[in-house]
Amino acid sequence: MRFWLSISVFCAAMVVSSGCVGLKKYRDLESDYGATQQHLADRVGQIALMEEEIKDLERARDKAQEELTRANAALEGARAKNAELLQEKGNLTSDVESMKQAMADLEARKAEAEKRIAAYRDLLARFQKLIDAGKLKVKIVDGRMVVELATDVLFSSGSATLSEAGKGAIIEVSAILASLPDRSYQIEGHTDNVPIRTAQYPSNWELAAARALTVLKTMVDAGMPSNRISAASFAETRPVGSNDAPDGKAANRRIEIVVVPDLSTLPGYSELQKAAGEK
Repeated sequence: MRFWLSISVFCAAMVVSSGCVGLKKYRDLESDYGATQQHLADRVGQIALMEEEIKDLERARDKAQEELTRANAALEGARAKNAELLQEKGNLTSDVESMKQAMADLEARKAEAEKRIAAYRDLLARFQKLIDAGKLKVKIVDGRMVVELATDVLFSSGSATLSEAGKGAIIEVSAILASLPDRSYQIEGHTDNVPIRTAQYPSNWELAAARALTVLKTMVDAGMPSNRISAASFAETRPVGSNDAPDGKAANRRIEIVVVPDLSTLPGYSELQKAAGEK
């Protein structure tokens, strides 16, 4: 046993003594290998960190893309809302302008209505004496001012010749109407439904027309400018009372002097003229 131990120690000593340089190199290599291994481990760690950072960046990129998508959607929604608001603003502006125009038209109509009421009251005042005497009536028919005279006072039955009293009444009426500036008149003849068949008046149309023309000529002779007056016949077509009763028939036999409305004072008249000019 001692022999083999001695041999082993001897051999080891020989190896050590003969390979001192190789052992140092071996240790250096071993040290380099350890350093390389450490360097590789460090690089692996750095790569792992870089991969994690890349993943973080990718997650941040994805999140940013989502936010960008939401922002773009919000922007499109805002643009659509803005367009809608602009449209509403345009509609509102148009509505306001339409309302202003409507208010202006309403004011114009109100002013015209007040003007016509004042004119009606003035006409009533001018004719009050004749109204009180029962010679005529002043009324509004279909929005027009009308002076009504019963033909029983003016004419004999079936005749278109004025009585003396009737002629005096027409002359008096004519003087009042002629004094109203810028007014035109239409004389309308009306009868009851009792037919007339004479050589001079084949029907109520001719009788009513002849009576209207007689009143017209009398008014012109009394000073009414001829360019401010006209005549029309309605025969029995526009009754104001029942022809089944004497009072109704008497009411239907009448002469109406209509104050012709001045259309140029009505709202929209200028637009109506333009429309007529475009035809």
